[in-house]
Amino acid sequence: MKISLITPAKKHSKNGNRASALRWARFLQDAGHKVRIDVDYEDQPADLMIALHAWRSAAAIDRYKARYPKGPLIVALGGTDVNTFLKSDPDVTLKSMETADALVCLQDLIGNALPKRLRKKLHVIKQSATPLPGPRKPSTRHFNVCVVGHLREEKDPMRAALAAHLVPKESKLRVIHLGKAHNDTFAKAAKKEMTTNPRYIWKGEVPAWRVRREYARTQIMLITSNQEGGANVVSEAVAAGVPVIASDIDGNVGLLGKDYAGFYPVRDEAALAEVLWKAESKPRFLKELTRQTKKLRPLFLAKHEAQGWVDVVEKVCR
Repeated sequence: MKISLITPAKKHSKNGNRASALRWARFLQDAGHKVRIDVDYEDQPADLMIALHAWRSAAAIDRYKARYPKGPLIVALGGTDVNTFLKSDPDVTLKSMETADALVCLQDLIGNALPKRLRKKLHVIKQSATPLPGPRKPSTRHFNVCVVGHLREEKDPMRAALAAHLVPKESKLRVIHLGKAHNDTFAKAAKKEMTTNPRYIWKGEVPAWRVRREYARTQIMLITSNQEGGANVVSEAVAAGVPVIASDIDGNVGLLGKDYAGFYPVRDEAALAEVLWKAESKPRFLKELTRQTKKLRPLFLAKHEAQGWVDVVEKVCR
């Protein structure tokens, strides 16, 4: 089939939406389909549309349905769809969801935020990542914690830096933050933080190989977001064998499971500092996080994600 895959992320973007679209396209191409990735739909021939984001891709969905009223449609829900736009612009967001033949979500708890009538359309396909090519070699000089995410409101980007001020003086904690600042306010905040906080280092936007090198060196991957649809950095860390500490939002709990030991209350830097110090100072706790991460690893392998996409495409095209 000819598949039109719509993503709000532009061609050279390094954000998660673009990475997801490229990975999904590869899976579907391997299954024999022809996939074209665009930011918008411009009336090109298509047997199926996959739209990433109900709200951001709403115009593309409308144009596709105007040309192909009975054309199959899959909408992959982003975190902002359910956490922001379902509340701020419900008419547009719900229209896209209701028009879809299938809704793809990235974690197990996203259905909690949707109207019951839409939950029967849901298909959970967790994002995958490639394991590291060799063994990890975490730093012995520092207790490194990496934050991998752009500096924007949804990511609560300065929470790790705030927590770093609160760990005991004897801590060897060092926060390595990789990600682009989405505005000057966040860029200035990160730069200012580095002048007063020797435990915080902001590297800015870096290529994928640099992120993977950090996974090999770090003791912990920290995700501080106040909303997520199912962050790919969690998949990357688990696949790399890196223990995760995460805010206790549905987007993280739905990936790691309710029994995972590494959660802290969202937006609470004091609680985050406590769990970071516990991971550093209590080897048994870090060992338990590592054990749980390894147990989750098979769920984030490419073969599971690829089969999930093949199955949902076959279902909507019957």
